[in-house]
Amino acid sequence: TGFFFLMIRRPPRSTQSRSSAASDVYKRQVSTQSTWGIIEIQYLLIAKNQISSMPSKRRNNGRSKKNRGNVKTVRCSNCGRVVAKDKAIKRFTVRDIVDASSKRDIKDARAYETFIIPKLYNKLQYCVSCAIHARIVRVRSIPDRKSRRPPVRFRKEEAPKTAQGEGAQ
Repeated sequence: TGFFFLMIRRPPRSTQSRSSAASDVYKRQVSTQSTWGIIEIQYLLIAKNQISSMPSKRRNNGRSKKNRGNVKTVRCSNCGRVVAKDKAIKRFTVRDIVDASSKRDIKDARAYETFIIPKLYNKLQYCVSCAIHARIVRVRSIPDRKSRRPPVRFRKEEAPKTAQGEGAQ
């Protein structure tokens, strides 16, 4: 009687676990009857939908791609990271070129009464990391993530109204 050593070949550390080289090595190892039986059972369970798919954190997986395969990329306005255009957080800003104190001086010294000081229009596109860091978007809890209502916005002109109608006389 002799000893039989079964040597399981593993991919080198430099090979990623999901690369084709690593999977080829593991495919060659699958040859025993018991393993094939397990694989057949898994296929049967998948066919009957008894094994659930991976959970999804967001309904749209953080993108608005829908039925498109590829989406063009944009650069983050803050860090320069390449982000898919549909995943980028986009903000359109309109600002005065001149600050308020200088605007008053220009208004007094202008030759034409109808002259309007131009504005600065800028479209900013952020990667998710920069948008969270700059507090442009916030991390929300699981129930709040399900809510599709837009966030409440307070404008500078509109102050939050106090409830004077009920109870106050």
